Amino acid sequence: MTVAATVFKKNRLVIGADTLFSFGDTCTPGDNHHASKIFTINDTYVAGSGWGLYDNIFQDILSDKKNKKLKLHDEKAIFKFFNDLYFTAKEKYSYVNDQCNSKDSPFADLDSRFLLANRKGMFYVSANMSVHKFERYFAIGSGCDYALGAIHVLYDSHFSAKEICQKAILAAIDMNVRCGGKPEIYEIDL
Repeated sequence: MTVAATVFKKNRLVIGADTLFSFGDTCTPGDNHHASKIFTINDTYVAGSGWGLYDNIFQDILSDKKNKKLKLHDEKAIFKFFNDLYFTAKEKYSYVNDQCNSKDSPFADLDSRFLLANRKGMFYVSANMSVHKFERYFAIGSGCDYALGAIHVLYDSHFSAKEICQKAILAAIDMNVRCGGKPEIYEIDL
């Protein structure tokens, strides 16, 4: 699991995540395996919470030349990308199956969540691929409750977006057994 957070304050947008990588109940020390949970799709930072296999799938799909100029600047483009990702993954990777958390739900389920940050803002992609834009902050992952609480309390303080994001990730690392490592933070000038 993980914690990832985005914070926008005073024309600075920040995205960050912890760096713990776990295999079920086994985790690896940071000096043995550095797990970056943030990658880029052109000018967009993407953090994921859920299955680590998505990192490999993203790398494979994004190696295709047609995706080299992909722009994820609004809800419509982001939804289209994740919708295409879902169907491409099911078609191209035989081990991807139809999943849904509920038999009563008519919707597909990525079984992972994503945060995106770029010069156009911060976006959340839920497991059912709904896309939402946030104006000030958001967090995902097993430590998101702690991160969101920390951000909410610190947002109107003197701390910068980077400091708030780092403190939020550290709060999740300290309070949630599925979060760990060190915070990895990226800043975007707006």
